[in-house]
Amino acid sequence: MDHYDSQQTNDYMQPEEDWDRDLLLDPAWEKQQRKTFTAWCNSHLRKAGTQIENIEEDFRDGLKLMLLLEVISGERLAKPERGKMRVHKISNVNKALDFIASKGVKLVSIGAEEIVDGNVKMTLGMIWTIILRFAIQDISVEETSAKEGLLLWCQRKTAPYKNVNIQNFHISWKDGLGFCALIHRHRPELIDYGKLRKDDPLTNLNTAFDVAEKYLDIPKMLDAEDIVGTARPDEKAIMTYVSSFYHAFSGAQKAETAANRICKVLAVNQENEQLMEDYEKLASDLLEWIRRTIPWLENRVPENTMHAMQQKLEDFRDYRRLHKPPKVQEKCQLEINFNTLQTKLRLSNRPAFMPSEGRMVSDINNAWGCLEQVEKGYEEWLLNEIRRLERLDHLAEKFRQKASIHEAWTDGKEAMLRQKDYETATLSEIKALLKKHEAFESDLAAHQDRVEQIAAIAQELNELDYYDSPSVNARCQKICDQWDNLGALTQKRREALERTEKLLETIDQLYLEYAKRAAPFNNWMEGAMEDLQDTFIVHTIEEIQGLTTAHEQFKATLPDADKERLAILGIHNEVSKIVQTYHVNMAGTNPYTTITPQEINGKWDHVRQLVPRRDQALTEEHARQQHNERLRKQFGAQANVIGPWIQTKMEEIGRISIEMHGTLEDQLSHLRQYEKSIVNYKPKIDQLEGDHQLIQEALIFDNKHTNYTMEHIRVGWEQLLTTIARTINEVENQILTRDAKGISQEQMNEFRASFNHFDRKKTGMMDTDDFRACLISMGYNMGEAEFARIMSIVDPNRLGVVTFQAFIDFMSRETADTDTADQVMASFKILAGDKFQEGGIMQTARAAFTRPGFAAVLGHPALRLLDFATVLITLSPQNYITVDELRRELPPDQAEYCIARMAPYTGPDSVPGALDYMSFSTALYGESDL
Repeated sequence: MDHYDSQQTNDYMQPEEDWDRDLLLDPAWEKQQRKTFTAWCNSHLRKAGTQIENIEEDFRDGLKLMLLLEVISGERLAKPERGKMRVHKISNVNKALDFIASKGVKLVSIGAEEIVDGNVKMTLGMIWTIILRFAIQDISVEETSAKEGLLLWCQRKTAPYKNVNIQNFHISWKDGLGFCALIHRHRPELIDYGKLRKDDPLTNLNTAFDVAEKYLDIPKMLDAEDIVGTARPDEKAIMTYVSSFYHAFSGAQKAETAANRICKVLAVNQENEQLMEDYEKLASDLLEWIRRTIPWLENRVPENTMHAMQQKLEDFRDYRRLHKPPKVQEKCQLEINFNTLQTKLRLSNRPAFMPSEGRMVSDINNAWGCLEQVEKGYEEWLLNEIRRLERLDHLAEKFRQKASIHEAWTDGKEAMLRQKDYETATLSEIKALLKKHEAFESDLAAHQDRVEQIAAIAQELNELDYYDSPSVNARCQKICDQWDNLGALTQKRREALERTEKLLETIDQLYLEYAKRAAPFNNWMEGAMEDLQDTFIVHTIEEIQGLTTAHEQFKATLPDADKERLAILGIHNEVSKIVQTYHVNMAGTNPYTTITPQEINGKWDHVRQLVPRRDQALTEEHARQQHNERLRKQFGAQANVIGPWIQTKMEEIGRISIEMHGTLEDQLSHLRQYEKSIVNYKPKIDQLEGDHQLIQEALIFDNKHTNYTMEHIRVGWEQLLTTIARTINEVENQILTRDAKGISQEQMNEFRASFNHFDRKKTGMMDTDDFRACLISMGYNMGEAEFARIMSIVDPNRLGVVTFQAFIDFMSRETADTDTADQVMASFKILAGDKFQEGGIMQTARAAFTRPGFAAVLGHPALRLLDFATVLITLSPQNYITVDELRRELPPDQAEYCIARMAPYTGPDSVPGALDYMSFSTALYGESDL
């Protein structure tokens, strides 16, 4: 894939493969680059009285390209070729490229042929290289340059603006506030920044671009729609645009830099003076502390007691642990401050700091060296004195402890060694006595070191002139004499025991072997019986499989266990043979164990009986767990289908009730189809209930195959049935309202659209504020009292919300032309026309209405002529109609309906067949509001 690369020694450009990838992934960036680069080029070319229209076409002959380079560099290029041939164009482009290369820019894969051929990608790449070199490379802010310097400049200039956060050259500029902040920071009179809103990026961007073009001579390089309509605006286009702002405000930047330089110099000078004061104070305090401490460390008067010397050592440790470390830190900080101060003074071309006399770093180091030398000698003296006293006390205490321990151990040992209990002992007793004697000999040998230590300690105490040496020597001599006697008695008893041992040695060895092997085998059998009889409770197939596997492993060990049992019984039989052959007196049983061969055989038989019982119990439990697992999977498979189905239906019903597709009859038909499909789904719910019953009967408490429980399904099903029924009822009520009030389908749709728009929480209800906004949007101009009256109508229970049905009822009353009881009574008077002159009443009403302001005098400025005539007719004295008049004027069924329900007229001037239509109208509508 062709690409170009521009690399300079300052490394201010990103890798060129980013360029190719940008163009390939987002063509919108190419459009932005075309606009921006074209505007940037024209901002310079117009200085030469020309411009370009098409960036890839107008640079093909190289003439305007060379002219652009001359304008932005201020230098003259080689004379261009004026011919129209391709070779002349290539020559001109090459001259421009050579000029770019002479400015330290290395061009790779950008050739004159591509520019002459109108290659858009290469042309844009070349222009971007020129912009970087001549517009961005020389930008420097706080030791950063090019792109990083430009970004830092933007961040510093927009830092006071809380709603601006410049982190890059793409999405940070989308809301337009960054451009506006740059202009406001330098020219606050051009933009009223307080009126800008972050959620109106088009206005922000257009404001910034228009102001920059009109007052800052920065051409409009991008359209606001291009930036807002792109998820990630082109970074190169934004950098080019922002660099124009930087150059426009560079003068202000230089002034700010000068002010910063002065502040920096003053801050350095103030900091240096503070460091000098801190050094002088710290040096004085440290030297004073050293002067007070050295005499205390030079005191070498020893103490007579160990406690007093230990107190001196504790004081010295407090000095090393608590008092000296802060001073070490102060000394180190003093040197650091001094070196830092000298370095800062040297770097700022100021004379070196000379401390007061006697407070130089060398003076402090000399004093500190004397302190440490005295400290070292004091510590060595303390330790030597403590060691001397400690050694004497330790040796005396050690002698007393060892002597007491030895004397306690030897108490009764001589009497024990003179016993002749072995003469009447049995084999096991002889063996035990011999083992006991061997243990005593081992113990005796172990105490040899203690006796030698006691003698050595006594000798050392004598050499150190211990004050209580006579009592030490007497006690030591008594211990040595007793030790020699114990040695002789021990040897004599061993010889007697060995003579008896040989006779019973074989039997003893067999007993011991039997005990060693019988004990673990007995423990194994007891553990096996416990495990085989242990009850188990499992809830999954995996748990019972684990128990079965462990049981099979146990059965595999039974043959080896039987071999061990026979070997143990063989040892016991060997003992019996020896006793019978040599007539040995075997009083008692095996001294090493109480386990008999009969006990081993009995436990073994019990183990063999328990194994098949365990097999049966595991098999039965395995079958039960398999059945439970099938129940879990069966329930989980159905629940995982029914649960999402219920949720989907709930969402679809909610959409139908909110959306306005078709007429109300279409919505009602659609909802009834949904209701039918939901009712038809009931057998699956019943089937799931049956599976749930089986699970409960099997005492299954968890199911890893589904997250749905039967309770979740029941609640969801009930909510679904309730929702569809309520939604159908709402639509039916809307149809009744529409038909009764004469509301068109378009009005219903308009009411629904208004309600949905102001139902901001999408709950199917509007709160008070939303309802007020809805009325205002529909043209109602009302005060608080009028709005309270309307709320009493639509929210009689004062719940603070307005349902759609209440909204429809209110709007229908406001828009529909309905019949009233007064109008019905007036109609009956017209039908009974021979009892009054209708024409006269209408003529009277019309004459009254011709008088100016008549309706306003009545208190009803909007009163119609027909309404007033109806009033006059209603006030006429005759309030009855005859049966014949009804049958003549009305259809037969409606005439008979009225005759059957009207009461006979009993007023003045009554005639036969007269009926009272006033009471009939009252029965229809209630009391007349006339």
